Parts: sequence; C-alpha cells; structure tokens
Amino acid sequence: QVQLVESGGGLVQAGGSLRLSCAASGRTFSTYTMGWFRQAPGKEREPVAACNWHGGNIYYAESVKGRFTISRDNAKSTVYLQMNSLKPEDTAVYYCAEARFSSPTIRADEYAYWGQGTQVTVSS
Repeated sequence: QVQLVESGGGLVQAGGSLRLSCAASGRTFSTYTMGWFRQAPGKEREPVAACNWHGGNIYYAESVKGRFTISRDNAKSTVYLQMNSLKPEDTAVYYCAEARFSSPTIRADEYAYWGQGTQVTVSS
C-alpha cells in the first residue's frame, strides 16, 4: 500500500520561506513522476510543480516560477518543495502526489496516490 506523508507546512510571513517534504513508501519511488498540488479555499486544486523520475524534466506553474524549487532524493524516497519569497496568495493546502507513470505530467487524474495535505499560510 502506497503512503505519502507530507511535512513542513506552517505559518510564515510574506517574503519568508518554507520547505515541504513528502516521504513515500509502498512501491518503487524512483520509477514515478512526483508532483505538488495546492488547493486554496473556494478554489480548485491546481498543479504547482512536478518532477519526473530522474529529475530531468520539471514543470512549474507560472505563478511560482523563480520562487519554488521541486527536488527529489530517490535514495530516501522523498520529494521536496522549497518555497521562497512566499506571498499571501500562496496560502493553501499543499498535497504531494505520485503519478501512475514515469513520464512527466501535471494532470491530477494521472496521479494515483495522494498525501493528506499540509497547510501553508502566508500572512501579509
């Protein structure tokens, strides 16, 4: 059974930084694309960043380019999201997800497993 456990969320002032981690277990982590999504109150879930199995193909939403960095450590079965220069509009529940395949994707329906989410709140 695949489990994804996020950590690292919290409350931070605008301009600050947070690093989210997502530890995976249950299948061969290094085979699959990993992604981060977020959902703000009253809004639909949106992709934030995705990283294919070897980290050579990375996607970022336009709203986070230059501020967020996705990375993965296959030896630790962990994916990270470093978030810098945070803005109040980044406030959301952040979810990590593991795709069905190794090819890169940002389509939520192509992700098979999801974490429970971690709250990120950015105050102005």
